Amino acid sequence: MECATLNNGVEMPMLGYGVFQIPDLAECERCVLDALEAGYRHLDTAQSYFNEEAVGNAVERSGVPRGEIFLTTKMWLSNYGYEKATAAIDRSLARLKTDYVDLFLLHQPFSDVYGAYRALEDARKAGKARAIGVSNFYPDRLADIASFAQIKPQVNQIETHVYQQQKYAREVLARYGVQAEAWAPFAEGKNDFFNNETLKSIGAKYGKSVGQTALRFLIQSNVVVIPKSVHKERMAENFNVFDFTLSAEDMAEIEKLDTSESLFFRHDTPEAVEMFIGYIKGRGEV
Repeated sequence: MECATLNNGVEMPMLGYGVFQIPDLAECERCVLDALEAGYRHLDTAQSYFNEEAVGNAVERSGVPRGEIFLTTKMWLSNYGYEKATAAIDRSLARLKTDYVDLFLLHQPFSDVYGAYRALEDARKAGKARAIGVSNFYPDRLADIASFAQIKPQVNQIETHVYQQQKYAREVLARYGVQAEAWAPFAEGKNDFFNNETLKSIGAKYGKSVGQTALRFLIQSNVVVIPKSVHKERMAENFNVFDFTLSAEDMAEIEKLDTSESLFFRHDTPEAVEMFIGYIKGRGEV
């Protein structure tokens, strides 16, 4: 497994398994067990996914030593602020059945970000998190927290796929030594992703699928990826991306697919803030 070395020396696998939108605990537990059996050792969950418990159960049942697994979770907005975040960190650890996570992220760039991030800094100092970081922080917000926090973020998890390659954002992340990580590396199938002719033709040269070609492109662009599937055969396919290398010409062709626009929503508008306020009111305690 190829790894990224974070700015504090922690090694993070370049490919992981994400459990977004698998809220059924039994189904999530089954999926994580299948992913671990397929060879994944990097798991990504979040408080707002409501499946941390299932991930913890699967890790425990799998028999894979905890030290071999890179485990990520994310702090939800309703838990921001130093005191609430401190308590929420311990709740996540209890649900995950572990005394530490390998990476703890702030999920969104709103509310009391600074209080919540101080709680993550203290968690790292206490050994409850080997690395900390943020998610969905645009370049200005990333530069701010990287410049003024005690501990520079190790990771920023942002929407990244062939249609939104985050070229400028990744330039800023590199400037501050922060690792880029992609959510929705398949764009959740939008823009007829899996029938894209460029990806199909390039993948055919290597005997690889559209999905494998897209993942390999991001990995070669130094972006960590966390594809999600509930199908064991697709999990295995997504994992099988380390036996080929895209040529410089093929990388350049895929770069042309970039529109530099989100396929979901932006995180820097009043409407985005209002949307997340609605989520907070609707979800209760996380």
